[in-house]
Amino acid sequence: MSGVKPQTLTVTESLVVGVDAGATSTRVAVHALDGTRVGYARAGGGNPSAHGLGRSVAAIETALGAALPPGDGHRVVASVAGVAGLVDELAPELAKVWAAVGIAEGPRCTGDVPIAYAAGSPEPDGSLLLSGTGAVAARIAGFRQDVIADGLGWLLGDAGSGFWIGRAAAKAVVAALDRGQAEGVLAELVVADFLGDERPADQRQVANRIVRLAQADHMRLASLARPVSRAAEEGDPTAVEITREAARHLVATLRRVHVSGPVVLSGSVLTNEGPVRRAVTELLAGETVTTAGDAAGAAAWLAARDLLPEATARSLHTAFTSAP
Repeated sequence: MSGVKPQTLTVTESLVVGVDAGATSTRVAVHALDGTRVGYARAGGGNPSAHGLGRSVAAIETALGAALPPGDGHRVVASVAGVAGLVDELAPELAKVWAAVGIAEGPRCTGDVPIAYAAGSPEPDGSLLLSGTGAVAARIAGFRQDVIADGLGWLLGDAGSGFWIGRAAAKAVVAALDRGQAEGVLAELVVADFLGDERPADQRQVANRIVRLAQADHMRLASLARPVSRAAEEGDPTAVEITREAARHLVATLRRVHVSGPVVLSGSVLTNEGPVRRAVTELLAGETVTTAGDAAGAAAWLAARDLLPEATARSLHTAFTSAP
């Protein structure tokens, strides 16, 4: 654990810091031990495996500097940093950043999966099901990652993820264009997403153009998850089947790890209302299903949890994890 038990500082004077550093963005939350949020800030991606150690440290430093009230570093009694792509070299570098703003000890560093789970439940044991750009399921024991399933990346895994959904839609639409039979809401939305108002002379040329654009930037396929959901809501049969299959994949992945306790849904595909979330919750009938809140606040809550009576920590979970 990082941090020390408060001695002369009161519950409202003592502060805890939580970090949620991902590939796209970094968030830092600063709370008093009574749950009051006193600072919150965002910065660029903080995944050291994706962006390198230097950029990760810089992003976290920027967000910490903006979230922590000036001169209040001495009030921080504990910190937890949840970091996607965590590397061993990060902790000593963050300790230097923390020391530079007057915090006595650097943060306890962990992966992002336990933080995502804690954002949705105060129960120490349960499971996380995450679907955003990627997809992963994990069994959590004592707020630590125990067993993990999938999370194998866009090329060979991440079944049911936003990328998987977008690729399935693009493949279906391109195949229909190749046959000269593309029609319906899904086809219209996918073509518009890739080409805007541009329309080549025939459907085969449209297909060729989409293929070239996808090959040039494969991650843009993940952005199709939202249009697929829209098309499914409007009854497009291909989109409906894609969303249902995505839900089946996600629940099958969860079943590989889940034993007991709550199931926390995380990631944009599952935290936003839509056909995939509805299908997943229907397939999980009988389970206790919750939705992840703010992950930076959850990291701060985990830091505070070690300093508070258990009942008090539980009662403050919502205060820490509610949206800023």
